[in-house]
Amino acid sequence: MPSLLIVDDLISIHEMLEAVIQPTGYATAFATDGEKGLARYKAEKYDLVLADIDMKPMDGITLLKRLKAYDPTVVVIIMTAYASTESAIQALKFGAFDYLQKPFKVDELMQALKRGLEFRRLVVERESLGAAPADRAADFEARFAGTSPKITRLVTQLRKLATARTPVLISGETGAGHEIAAELLHAAGAPAGGPLVPIDCRLATRENLHSGLFGQNGSGGAWVQEAKGGTLFLQHLQCLPPETHAELISVLRNNAGNFRLICATEEDLEKLAEEGKFSEELFYRVATLPVQLPALRERPEDIPALLKGIAGKGSNPQFDTRQVEFTEDALAMLRAYAWPGNLAEFTQVISQVVATTETRVITSAQLPLRIHELKDWPTLADYLAGQEKQYIARVLHACQGDKARAAAALGIDRSRLG
Repeated sequence: MPSLLIVDDLISIHEMLEAVIQPTGYATAFATDGEKGLARYKAEKYDLVLADIDMKPMDGITLLKRLKAYDPTVVVIIMTAYASTESAIQALKFGAFDYLQKPFKVDELMQALKRGLEFRRLVVERESLGAAPADRAADFEARFAGTSPKITRLVTQLRKLATARTPVLISGETGAGHEIAAELLHAAGAPAGGPLVPIDCRLATRENLHSGLFGQNGSGGAWVQEAKGGTLFLQHLQCLPPETHAELISVLRNNAGNFRLICATEEDLEKLAEEGKFSEELFYRVATLPVQLPALRERPEDIPALLKGIAGKGSNPQFDTRQVEFTEDALAMLRAYAWPGNLAEFTQVISQVVATTETRVITSAQLPLRIHELKDWPTLADYLAGQEKQYIARVLHACQGDKARAAAALGIDRSRLG
């Protein structure tokens, strides 16, 4: 029998909810304020918590925060006054599963409890699985190659999120690896055979989004039905037309647990929401688990590892590309380049160079012209002929005195440059 903790400071609400809920098969417990509700939850975990937002001395938002701090898997549904939409959105921001606006209908309440209970069941199942299996987890290290602190933290975070069921929002610059992260999360966390359904919000028309997401009656269109048991991946979410935001919210409320939602964006959605350019409620529903992808220029020390992986998978009619090497001057130039297109640009450049080179050893002269953005760059001959201090000085000069950039290009600690 599912258990439900109801937290409200009005006894009349307790009596009304008990009369409605208990006959449907729930074991109900009550608390008259947030402090007592928190104590009851700690004493005996409940499948669901239904809490009013307007209570004293501890209000529903504070109770929600403290419940989430104690048990991140807790499923909380907030009850709020009809005019308090802003408060409801705040509740979503701090991890509420859903909210009900008073006065609500009995069927709205029961549907919310049903959705919450199904979500709770899936959370418990995922928790029992733990982190991603070792054979799948290895893919994270392979596809996000490198040992820099930023990429290490990213891989650790992705592995932890692999079996989570709540929505994931992947943010980062264009080309930083949104699709890679989504594919890895899906592969490591989806049941066997569960589909990955990618939708590009830049390309889909308003009509396609309506029919594919919302459907005829709001229960979910063709894309939602296809993603059942798997993952719905919404790419470039910032391009979702504003008139479809409410529809997507409805779909997420009605289909909690049917599929996993992963969204990707190249823009700061929270800032857009604050500016009124993106639905706040939708943002907090999809950004439950945020992932920030680092730009390639922020982790130049990972370039040798990336080179090895990309070059090894390339093709060249003259030799095995796994034997390709890059000279020190080429490596330095690759580390110093800003890479505005991030991983996508880097992969395209290296794949092309490896496919067209006539020599197994690649120098800076063989790199595309745009990589030569820094003037007076030292050549391989300069590196071989000069002393270390002289070479470092020339690289620093080429970087126009930018010590951080020069250190990144040389692969040394910035402190060595004074």
